[in-house]
Amino acid sequence: MSYRPRIVDQELRDQLAASGAVLIEGPKACGKTETARQAARSEVLLDLDGPARASGLLDPSLLLEGDTPRLLDEWQLVPALWNQVRRTVDARRTPGQFVLTGSAVPADDVTRHSGAGRITRVRMRPMSTWEAGRSTGDVSLNALFSGQGARAADSGLTVVDLADLVVRGGWPLHLGASTKAAMHQLTGYLRDVERTDVQRVDGVRRDPVKVQRLLRAYARHVATSASLSTIAADVGGDAPDSAAESAHRQTITDYLVALERLMVVEEQPAWAPHLRSRARIRSASKRHFVDPSLATAALGAAPDRLLADPAFFGTLFESMVVRDLRVYAQAADASVLHYRDNTGLEVDAIVERRDGAWAAFEVKLGVGAIDDAAATLLRFRAKVDAARSGPPAALAVIVGTGFGYRRPDGVDVIPIGALGP
Repeated sequence: MSYRPRIVDQELRDQLAASGAVLIEGPKACGKTETARQAARSEVLLDLDGPARASGLLDPSLLLEGDTPRLLDEWQLVPALWNQVRRTVDARRTPGQFVLTGSAVPADDVTRHSGAGRITRVRMRPMSTWEAGRSTGDVSLNALFSGQGARAADSGLTVVDLADLVVRGGWPLHLGASTKAAMHQLTGYLRDVERTDVQRVDGVRRDPVKVQRLLRAYARHVATSASLSTIAADVGGDAPDSAAESAHRQTITDYLVALERLMVVEEQPAWAPHLRSRARIRSASKRHFVDPSLATAALGAAPDRLLADPAFFGTLFESMVVRDLRVYAQAADASVLHYRDNTGLEVDAIVERRDGAWAAFEVKLGVGAIDDAAATLLRFRAKVDAARSGPPAALAVIVGTGFGYRRPDGVDVIPIGALGP
């Protein structure tokens, strides 16, 4: 299969031009190696090349010999490589020396000596709908920030297509696979997480059965701000006395940290704008997998189950939109947040750029909910103190199907099949 361009390609090129080395971090199977290969002139694949890995454990400098940029794939299998790369970058004083990839965030003590300008980080996620070729990209996130209204023809995506996209996910290996094959592969993906990856990430032995229960519980609360206590209770095993219950919650916390380091789950932080009212902003993050297909795999849910359960389908669709927004926002040097206050007002996604510009999005699977979603966005805009937080660059409802257009009230309607970077 030929390489399908990714949005992160340009970011990688820019970082290599400015830094001695670039670390691409992302979940297993999201396409890091193939993306790195587009920029590399030589490589060593440490998860496949046992002799090279053994040599590197004895003398990591041996792995750095080769044309540059040199790809060091799954570098964390030889932890000493980090400092060796840092020293080599210092010695050569030339940008674009190395590309490192890894599917787990290393412990802080391994990378504490990074040094500005030596090794920069690029985050990679599964493919967005646009990268997978299922969105026209007619409505650009960047253009929305420039004040351009939504305008797009119907992309042709149906609700049945969307259910299939959620279950298949944004994994490059699934582009040419059947939905049944993709589901089978994702089940195997989670089994590897439960039995092997979650142990490998920090060397701590964990119960695979409890990891599996946690993944299922997390999947049931995707796109919500469910508390740790709620998830722990859903996992099961709470003991009657408070000490044992506290220990159970701490275990769940430790397991979630491991899953975050493996980039299996990725929370969506809360946004805290300046408000005109005295409403109290809730600070809890929303729960998401890095791709909604992991939630359906954890629960064994096929597309027909989503179609039979519109509420569950809607939360997974929201999670897919958040995944896409994260990919597009990263290219714009922006973050994806959410808003909720004590009055019950919620906004599904806030995209905030580093310069402070922001846009607010409601996500609705069905077009019948557009009016209510637009009303929510307008109420939210009225709450935000524009003199201190600035006015919104855009207010938009992202929907599953249909056309893209700007309403008379200024709220854009954007089908996911038209949204792009």
